[in-house]
Amino acid sequence: MRSEEIITKALSLVGDDRYKLSLMVAKRAEQLSSGAEPLVEGVSKMKPADIALLEIAEGKIALDGIVESK
Repeated sequence: MRSEEIITKALSLVGDDRYKLSLMVAKRAEQLSSGAEPLVEGVSKMKPADIALLEIAEGKIALDGIVESK
């Protein structure tokens, strides 16, 4: 999936609120940087913020509290 598609999908899952999306990405990226395991596969060479965005786009992260939803 291309980055534009990932961003569009992630935005649609948070009601097109870029502020909420940026907060979610920042919080999850912090968790990933602190040692949390990614919820998606094939991301070994990706940066934490990119992994977080992909997790949100795939519905692996819930809007409330950045918790695993699936």
